[in-house]
Amino acid sequence: MMRCLLLPVALVAALTACKKEDPQAAAAAQAAAQEAAAAPFKKTFDEAVAGEKWELALSQADQLRQRYPDTQIAKEVLPQFAEVESKAKAARAERRLQNLWDYQDVAAGKGRQLSASIMAKDRIDIDNGRSTVQLIFRDHPEWGRSSYLVMQRGDFNCYSGCKLKLMVDGKPRTLAGSRPDTDEAIAMFIEDERPLWRIFKSAKEVSIEFPVKPSGTRSATFETGGLDPTRLPEWN
Repeated sequence: MMRCLLLPVALVAALTACKKEDPQAAAAAQAAAQEAAAAPFKKTFDEAVAGEKWELALSQADQLRQRYPDTQIAKEVLPQFAEVESKAKAARAERRLQNLWDYQDVAAGKGRQLSASIMAKDRIDIDNGRSTVQLIFRDHPEWGRSSYLVMQRGDFNCYSGCKLKLMVDGKPRTLAGSRPDTDEAIAMFIEDERPLWRIFKSAKEVSIEFPVKPSGTRSATFETGGLDPTRLPEWN
C-alpha cells in the first residue's frame, strides 16, 4: 500500500523537474527578445543618419544605450555615437540661430513688402532704463530697399548723419547712418544697406555702435549666422 502511494509522488516530482527551463536557453531567449526590442530603434537610427537628421539619430542612439546597453545592436551604434552627438549639437545651434530671425511678407501698395529682422542679443542701457534693439532689412515696392535699427525706448542721435562703427567677427568696419526727422518710430537708417546685407550674409556675429540722446554711444550685438538670404531674393 505504501509503495502505491509513493509512486505517484515520484512521478510528479520527475515531471516537475522535466518542466524546469534550461538556464542557458532562458538567457538566450531573453537576449533575443532584447535584440528584437532594440531593432526598431536601430532602424530609425540608420534612416536618420542617412537623411542627416542628427537630432533624431542621437535620440535613438540614447535609447539604445540606456534601454538595451547589452545588445549587439547597441554595440554596433556605439562607435558612431560621438560623431552623431557632435552633429546633433551643431544642428541645434544652427536651428537656434535660424529662429532668431523673423521674416514678413505682407501686402503694401501695389505689391508686397518683404522684411527680415533680428533682435540684438542683449538690451542696452539708456537714461530712463533699458531698451531692445532690432535690425530690419526691408524690401518695399515703393520705397525700395533699406536697412535700419529700431529701439523700443530712448532715441538715436544721428539727425545730421553719423558714422557707425561695426565689429564683424572681430574685424572693424564703418558704415553711414542717419536718423529721419520724424517721431513715428525710433529708428535710424543704415545708409549702406547693400554692404550691410553682404556682411550679415557671411558673418557669425556683428556689433553696431551708434550715438544716442542725449550723448554717448551704445552697442548692439547680433548673432547673424542663421540668416536665410533667399527670403529677400532681390538683395542677393
